[in-house]
Amino acid sequence: MGIFDRFRSARPVADTGNNKTGTSDQDAIRLIEAGHVLEAEGRLDEAMQRYMDAIRLAPNPARAHLNRGNVLLLKGDLPSALDAFNTAIKHKPDYAGAYYNIGNALLGNKQFDEAVANYRRALEIQPDYAEVHCALGVALKGLGKLDDAIASFQSALKYNPNLAEAHTNLDVAIRDIFSMGNVLLGNGQLEEAVANYRRVLDIKPDFAEVHNNLGLALQAMGKFESAAASYRRALEIKPDYAEAHSHLGNTLKELGQLEMAVVSHRQSLEINPDFAEAHSNLGNALQALGQFERAVASYRRALDIKPDLVEARTSLGNALKELGQFEDALASHRHTLQIKPDYAEAHTNLGLLLLSQGQYVEGWPEFEARYEPGYSRRNSIPPTLPFPQWQGEPLSGKSLIVWPEQGFGDIIQFARYFPMLKTRGLSRLTVVCKTPLVALLEKMDGVDVIIPLAEASTLPLHDYWAFPMSLPLHFATTVETIPAVLPYLTAPSERLNRWENQLPTNRLKVGLVWKGNALHKNDANRSLPSLSTLEPLWSVPGVTFVSLQKGQGEEEAAMSPTSQPILDLGPYIMDFADTAAIVARLDLVICIDTAIAHLAGALNKPCWVLLPASGIDWRWLQKRTDSPWYPNVMRLFRQANARDWATTIAGVTQELGTWVDERIDTI
Repeated sequence: MGIFDRFRSARPVADTGNNKTGTSDQDAIRLIEAGHVLEAEGRLDEAMQRYMDAIRLAPNPARAHLNRGNVLLLKGDLPSALDAFNTAIKHKPDYAGAYYNIGNALLGNKQFDEAVANYRRALEIQPDYAEVHCALGVALKGLGKLDDAIASFQSALKYNPNLAEAHTNLDVAIRDIFSMGNVLLGNGQLEEAVANYRRVLDIKPDFAEVHNNLGLALQAMGKFESAAASYRRALEIKPDYAEAHSHLGNTLKELGQLEMAVVSHRQSLEINPDFAEAHSNLGNALQALGQFERAVASYRRALDIKPDLVEARTSLGNALKELGQFEDALASHRHTLQIKPDYAEAHTNLGLLLLSQGQYVEGWPEFEARYEPGYSRRNSIPPTLPFPQWQGEPLSGKSLIVWPEQGFGDIIQFARYFPMLKTRGLSRLTVVCKTPLVALLEKMDGVDVIIPLAEASTLPLHDYWAFPMSLPLHFATTVETIPAVLPYLTAPSERLNRWENQLPTNRLKVGLVWKGNALHKNDANRSLPSLSTLEPLWSVPGVTFVSLQKGQGEEEAAMSPTSQPILDLGPYIMDFADTAAIVARLDLVICIDTAIAHLAGALNKPCWVLLPASGIDWRWLQKRTDSPWYPNVMRLFRQANARDWATTIAGVTQELGTWVDERIDTI
């Protein structure tokens, strides 16, 4: 049993005085040695008698008093033991062993500060006393000074590399820091967890489990390259570390290295074929590759091994949805929630599936889980405000803040509810939004104040706040009751004037957007590979194509070849008010699923939206070619096969030709 568990009596250091001893001293030594034997046999009273006899005989009874103190400790008499040790010091002021034993006695009584003081005094006398360094580490650990404790254990091993107790205590201290890091990681305190893991690795660089968990923390922080490096270091130390292989695969998936992610998961499963989580993670990578049937097989294998693995079960539901097996997908999500009723991931996935089917009554409440901390793809972060979230309470005479969530398109789509809040008697509506939306929304009906998000640190008190995507829930919106009176947005007049003479008047004008935000979870599917993908459109005569592209893809419009006649306005667009003014002067917008689609619809401008075969957003419903959110102005062109945009664009080109023929005489 180590010193972490109880104090132990110490063998004192050898006396360093005159080695020549007289008869009385030799007799005292023999008595002390006899006392040691009796003490070891548990014959404490007899041992005590030997020590008392030695005290009477010895010219310097320090050693006998120390051993007398040890017996008193074993009898549980701490005050008398301390008195004996201090008596030993009176006879021999530089007696390191006595200070050591005082420290041990105080340590056993959890008097850590006093123990530390005595251990330090012992080390002043004998700096190379390994056992004291070790005991000092124990006391420092008791004070919560882990770094100092570790330094003491390392000093003990410096002076005695074979001191088993120091090895054990050092390992325990390191694992304590590791465990603290794990607790911090579990609590979402990621930076603190990283700091703890790095502390451990400074001491023990070859600790594979710490490298692995450091990777988990870095991955949770979105530092995927650094996380991958940590997993790879863990695997250098421990090549058969199945968990690290699978975690590396998860990180490679986040980095878009999907094929390599599959390889990592398969390596994990070669090491441990029954690793359910690795089967599930492999399914996630296969699903990201669009290999939905293989993903389903991986999820089912994971569930064969571990039926209550909720991550695999809800992911199975997502894959079944992509295969069009909607009833099975619903059943999978519902089964997940039977296992874990508070699982935000499953609630959100169920909500998204129900909404995509037009089952809004059940879907909206489930969709509220999107902003719970447990949802892995959470993009809606509740604000820290000194007033509550609106849950549908009466609004008469009240004030409310709409707080932004997710992307620009989400705010634009659900801005239609802002005037409706006033119909419930709301006295003041404040809308917080990102700066590019301010000029577009500030003159909207029902909005009293617009505040840029960057300036929202000191908001005035309101009665409630709400997310825009929660408003359909509180208005009990169904597919049949979507508030779809268009337009509900207009471009500011000064922006319309700015763009009045910037566009040609003798041709039909078609706006184009072919790429969205690269950080969007489905961007690899929804964005077109390049502007050249739209090249068939150039064959339609009588059209001026206008680039509305901002950010990703904007450089393509600037460098478009002569074979792609396009008017590049991207560099001159400052915000959505500019975009709205341009769209207002266009005849048609053709775009992928991005904010421009919602802007065009809200302006009542004809808009054709290109939708991918997988990962289609819930709001476009299933199999429809129109949108009840933007009736009569929006058409949906769905990709038939993953990554095959050519067929879709061919259909759009044919429809564009017909559309132009119907309007060419109006120019």
